[in-house]
Amino acid sequence: MSNLKMLHAVDPRDELMKSVGDLSKIKLFNNQILCAVYKRPEKTASGIYLTDNTRKEDEYQGKVAVVLKKGPMAFQDDAQTAFNGQNVEIGDWVVFRVSDGWQVTVNGVLCRMLQDIQIRMTIDAPDVVF
Repeated sequence: MSNLKMLHAVDPRDELMKSVGDLSKIKLFNNQILCAVYKRPEKTASGIYLTDNTRKEDEYQGKVAVVLKKGPMAFQDDAQTAFNGQNVEIGDWVVFRVSDGWQVTVNGVLCRMLQDIQIRMTIDAPDVVF
């Protein structure tokens, strides 16, 4: 399905961050990034309803997530990688290759664990990319 602007009853960033809850007892190591996967709502902004099967595909094919937590070495230059100041912040929408992320569920929320170098870009809204 091509990109469709979605109708959000609530801000999807706020909804994901609220749903995952307290992460203070979770410690990420090295350059790991924990992200909550964006799942499209059932209705587009133009009024088209997506089937449950279409929306279920976001669990397997979703390439957009919101950053929840970063390890202490995330986006730090090292001998192999120079980020040249590039970074992501908690709450940023990021895009990644699905096969790069390790799928985990945290507090009932579908997430992906990524290394900093696996984040391909940031976007301003989650329905910009599919």
